[in-house]
Amino acid sequence: MKLSKQDAQRFIQQPNIQFAAILLYGPDAMRVALQRQALVKAVVGPNAEEEMRFSRMTGAELRSDPARLQDALRARGFFPGPRAVLLEEATDGLGPVLKEALEAASPDDAFLIVTAGQLTPRGALRKLFEPAKNAYAYAIYDDPPDRRDIERMIARAGLPPLSREAFGDIETLAQSLDPGDFEQFLNKLSLYAQGVPEVSEEDVAAVAPVSTEADSDEVVSAVASGQTGRLPVLMSKMTAQGVTPISLLLAVTRHFRQLHQAASAGGPPDDALGRLRPPVMGPRRRMMSEQLRRWSLPQLEAALETLIDIDLGLRSARNLPDTAFLERALVRIAMMTARRSAGR
Repeated sequence: MKLSKQDAQRFIQQPNIQFAAILLYGPDAMRVALQRQALVKAVVGPNAEEEMRFSRMTGAELRSDPARLQDALRARGFFPGPRAVLLEEATDGLGPVLKEALEAASPDDAFLIVTAGQLTPRGALRKLFEPAKNAYAYAIYDDPPDRRDIERMIARAGLPPLSREAFGDIETLAQSLDPGDFEQFLNKLSLYAQGVPEVSEEDVAAVAPVSTEADSDEVVSAVASGQTGRLPVLMSKMTAQGVTPISLLLAVTRHFRQLHQAASAGGPPDDALGRLRPPVMGPRRRMMSEQLRRWSLPQLEAALETLIDIDLGLRSARNLPDTAFLERALVRIAMMTARRSAGR
């Protein structure tokens, strides 16, 4: 029986193991693994392996010993509770072995969970599981999680209530992160937000992956916000901390590329920043939104050209101290928007 995404999620939350087996398959191994992990936990609980109610094998192991599957399905442990067998990395070549297992299945057998990669519609596994009366088949595609998926993952991670802004930022992250990275992010956020009554967008931003080095953020912000007076002090601070001019230059260049990309997209600044990959969120999005209002697209293009020239200059400079050279150049860039703001 083929399961839709919605039916599959209900099954994973409350598995009906009166059926004999389920096939989970798809092109993304991480997505398949996350669904398999959730299903195994729902069927047999967290301690099944220690209690000898859960066993696993690979497709290669089963090919070398086809009788192993039937033995595992019928094995009895010393502890009560539901039992399951996991067969990973299955291929169409195992169709006859699995067909025999489904035909011989009895209510006393362990529940069989089979995982596979991309399968063709006419392949043996899909032809076996999709029309079966006692088995399920669930195709897992590369679609990003929808709102229901995100809410389930948030609940599974044990997060406190979220503000509207925090949930919006989490939705944005879900569209850009790999499933495993997104799951890890939610677990980190859960630990970070322990004891708070509500998760804020600042909490999300504190845990979310960032695209610039934290040590360089103050310099980047000063340049993009036209704060020329702060730059000498900040540059001295960065030098004392061991941050190299090249590292600062790369951070500033990345930031201006993001501003340019958002400005080129058009529309409201907040929407444009949310469409960037990786997305910009929380307090940093507010800061960059204000910066986008300061900079015109031609100014950003001129700033990027200057940054490229600075890069070449830093790499070829012989007599100028690198930090002083970079500081003067960044002040010139900051003055672009400072002059524009003064002329409004």
